[in-house]
Amino acid sequence: MIGVALVIVLLLVVGGCGCVVWAERGGPAWVRGVSRATLGVGEMVRRDARRRRAEDRRRIGNTGSGDSD
Repeated sequence: MIGVALVIVLLLVVGGCGCVVWAERGGPAWVRGVSRATLGVGEMVRRDARRRRAEDRRRIGNTGSGDSD
């Protein structure tokens, strides 16, 4: 079941990337809409990844090494 879900996600990603390329070449309106959605989701994923990295850095920094008395 998980494998099927991953295949579906992969097909959506590949299809979205195809729409981005097609929209660059002047595709129909629905392709431009899918392209905008794909780029928007990609931007959300990038922001989330940056936020998680920043939280990880803070967490690692707070545990620190060497405050031995």
